[in-house]
Amino acid sequence: MKQVVIAGYARTPFTLANKGELARVRPDDLAATAVKGLMTKTGIDAKEIEDLMMGCAFPEGEQGFNIARLVVLMAGLPISIGGVTVNRFCGSSMQSIHQAAGAIQMNAGHAFICAGVESMTRVPMAGFNPSPNPKLYETMPNAYISMGLTAENLAKQYGISRQEQEAFAVASHQKAAAAQQAGRLADEIVAVGAVTQDGCIRPETTLETLAGLKLAFDERGSVTAGTSSPLTDGASATLVCSEEFAKAHGLPILARIKSIAISGCAPEIMGIGPVLSSQKALQRAGLTVNDLDIIELNEAFSSQSLACIRDLGLDLAKINLDGGAIALGHPLGATGARITGKAAALLNREGKQFALATQCIGGGQGIATILEAV
Repeated sequence: MKQVVIAGYARTPFTLANKGELARVRPDDLAATAVKGLMTKTGIDAKEIEDLMMGCAFPEGEQGFNIARLVVLMAGLPISIGGVTVNRFCGSSMQSIHQAAGAIQMNAGHAFICAGVESMTRVPMAGFNPSPNPKLYETMPNAYISMGLTAENLAKQYGISRQEQEAFAVASHQKAAAAQQAGRLADEIVAVGAVTQDGCIRPETTLETLAGLKLAFDERGSVTAGTSSPLTDGASATLVCSEEFAKAHGLPILARIKSIAISGCAPEIMGIGPVLSSQKALQRAGLTVNDLDIIELNEAFSSQSLACIRDLGLDLAKINLDGGAIALGHPLGATGARITGKAAALLNREGKQFALATQCIGGGQGIATILEAV
């Protein structure tokens, strides 16, 4: 059985949708920038790449037309490289990493670019023409439930107070702001024109400012915009290859992929998705949560993050060391590659052994990846 590794990670800055510095940048241009940055950073010979797998949650408009193949052309990569767009909503670009790992095991290529993109400015949430199936909507309306309401459902089910959610959000901003100020994010970011750093981080966030926000989804609930990940524009990219190939070509190995998993759950509590997928991945890796040193848990909402932390018994001190999506942003199709690449980079930076990257997925799914230092 071949060993599969993450041999590079890069991303664009993540900025607020509609009013951020990347709002006027097309998503295909964002993705091409991230891919070109990854190529420069790793120094891989482009002719060795089999395929570019691009995660995108709403692949239409400017991020349609099989954006993966178009990015191959826009990034100036060899015409021989394929391109496939992958959609598992928020888990799309982590899914691209999983698919590349499977292809490598099948001897169907040595090296893959696994990337993701979302412009939530230029392609709206749910796309331009959402058309729910009438029969499914009648029998199971929660298949199309608002993500904010799923966060409210978990807050109520787990008894997670507004104050707990706000404390979690403040910590995310504090960690991200500290990382940004210390230059710990600079190495992963590829500039887009004059935009060189993330634009969603709010260092001034406090419990007092969050307490003053209006409820966002349910007037009798507890979730606000401040305890939700913001609508975001951005792209990310990882290089996935066999360990043998990486060593033969002098590529910088960040981490080995030890196990992967996906899972399903009730759509109305989709945010709990990471629990079962993480448990499956840990079991397949022969590990327990106590073995984990680094955890990248996507912060779609404070409430769903805290529910997952409770159910999995995770150590808060190991989670999202440089901040999470509440502070950094969550461009849907790009997040999976970001948190997987980030977990690999953190293993390298912190000198640790095992990492978990995991996220919830709209519609009721979870996805997880266990990484091991090499």
